[in-house]
Amino acid sequence: MIGILVVTHENLGDHLIRCASHVVSEEPERLMHLGVFTTDDPDTVLIGMRKIVQQLDTGHGVLVLCDIFGATPCNVATRLAATDQVICITGVNLPMLVRALTYRNEALPTVAEKALSGGKSGIVVIPEVAGHAA
Repeated sequence: MIGILVVTHENLGDHLIRCASHVVSEEPERLMHLGVFTTDDPDTVLIGMRKIVQQLDTGHGVLVLCDIFGATPCNVATRLAATDQVICITGVNLPMLVRALTYRNEALPTVAEKALSGGKSGIVVIPEVAGHAA
């Protein structure tokens, strides 16, 4: 089973995890959040992130889902992606997280691909309904 770490500004990831747990009707195993706050030192965050990744990895790898590309949570997480055991994706949203949870018994690259496609396909413009513009 692939471990999943959601790394976001403050508590956004915690809320995403709670919503995803509601959608999948269970509290998923090997799923954690790391909130990064403005007062946090990136090097200290990296140390904590490495510990969490070690806890989550059962030998099949860890998918790290970050909120914004180029922001501190993502920048720190990319320092973990130097191995074959960690893949990082940015732009985390609820469809992405649910898709990752759904396919997490596949190989790490497959889970990453499914999460990415779920995140992208979950972003749509709702068409006009009953003559009202979206």
